[in-house]
Amino acid sequence: MAEHDKPVGAFSHERIETSNFLMIVLIILVVAVGGLVEIVPLFFQRSTTQPVPGLKPYTALQLAGRDIYLREGCYNCHSQMIRPFRAETLRYGHYSVAGEFVYDHPFQWGSKRTGPDLHRVGGRYTDEWHRIHLTNPRDLVPESNMPAYPWLATTPAPANEMAAHMKALRMVGVPYGDADIAGAAAAVTGKTELDALIAYLQVLGTSVK
Repeated sequence: MAEHDKPVGAFSHERIETSNFLMIVLIILVVAVGGLVEIVPLFFQRSTTQPVPGLKPYTALQLAGRDIYLREGCYNCHSQMIRPFRAETLRYGHYSVAGEFVYDHPFQWGSKRTGPDLHRVGGRYTDEWHRIHLTNPRDLVPESNMPAYPWLATTPAPANEMAAHMKALRMVGVPYGDADIAGAAAAVTGKTELDALIAYLQVLGTSVK
């Protein structure tokens, strides 16, 4: 029998390499199994599922600020994950740990750093510094290419939306109490979006020193 007349096995290299459909199915299978092996154990590790000591859920005002942070796309230029390398910890502080993000849905780790990492920015600057910087970054950092956000100072924070948001987060495990939810609107009423965003920035990374 000539070599080219030999039967081709169901999963021989030749069969796989000459069948686009079979190749795609097998690639998807391998990626799925590999992903599950890496991801599933994380759901059972205390270091990734338990909050670090002292971690508290965001207050209503901080949560409103986080929503504004997401809406304005701040994550496109700022990561919130300090890698465990000397160059990073010297500049930003203690490296990030998973237990700091258990109440974040979704977390804001990111990988793009047009601007500095913000995970340990909480308490590093005063509220007034943030107010000036967000209104016009070049007033403090002349070479900055960060956009200005002057409208935040005149736009009321969305007080009426916070109770529903906190209820939704409670459903996925964030430990908000009834009193937290009931007082959410009052805690945000009279505040601007700039106040809320500053409150969020000032709490980032403060649970680990």
